[in-house]
Amino acid sequence: MRLAVEHTTHYHYDAPVSYALQQVKLTPKDRPGQQLVTDWVIEVEGGERQLHYTDHHGNGVDLIAVSGGASELVIRCRGEVELVTFDGVIGAHRGAMPLWTFLRPTPLTRAGRGVRALTAALGRDFASDIERAHALSALIIDRLPYRIGMTDAETTAEQAMAGEGGVCQDHTHIFIAAMRHLGHPARYVSGYLMMNDRTQQDATHAWAEAHFEHIGWIGFDVSNGHSPDQRYIRVATGLDYRDAAPVRGMRYGAAQENLVVQLQVQQ
Repeated sequence: MRLAVEHTTHYHYDAPVSYALQQVKLTPKDRPGQQLVTDWVIEVEGGERQLHYTDHHGNGVDLIAVSGGASELVIRCRGEVELVTFDGVIGAHRGAMPLWTFLRPTPLTRAGRGVRALTAALGRDFASDIERAHALSALIIDRLPYRIGMTDAETTAEQAMAGEGGVCQDHTHIFIAAMRHLGHPARYVSGYLMMNDRTQQDATHAWAEAHFEHIGWIGFDVSNGHSPDQRYIRVATGLDYRDAAPVRGMRYGAAQENLVVQLQVQQ
């Protein structure tokens, strides 16, 4: 399947910004099963692309600087990606990061009392570790329904567990924390999802991958209750959201920002 993506991130500042720096991870990974068909284009208004590099997780990163009293920043991305489904199986571990790194908890994915209780509720009556991981995914969405506005980018897995709902980021962090607690390397994935009922979206998507012996990495979209297929474009991976966030940055001054995202993913 070939998917076309058009993604605009528009920052409005209520006062001129003397300087800001944005770290952008919006270039899809080129790998077996996912190939860039056309050049992935990133255009910037109100700022300047200063550097492109590949980070330790194999993510393509662009640094975009804003200076000179700008009042807005626009980042536009577009391109086409050809995808082949492997029923969620990514395969053998590759890259510079050793596999054991993905067992390490982070502040966002530390397994506390809530996550440990969740894994205990699973029991042990499973034919395989993969079956148990799918059961964990189903249990998370049952305990924490998808609800917007209950959490934010700094909400930890434990804080989300104590709430009444969350979004894909929260479901992913809880799944990662639980899988690491169960002894499986796990990582965060940010990317694009072609939805069946709409073209226009207001955010990118997030899901998890866990590693199993003799098979490798397998994806789990907890929020939607299945493994990623050919509708999913992997963009960035990491230990948690902070590693794989589409856009993160800093700025000087007291200006407040308003963020508007426009996203189209279609066949």
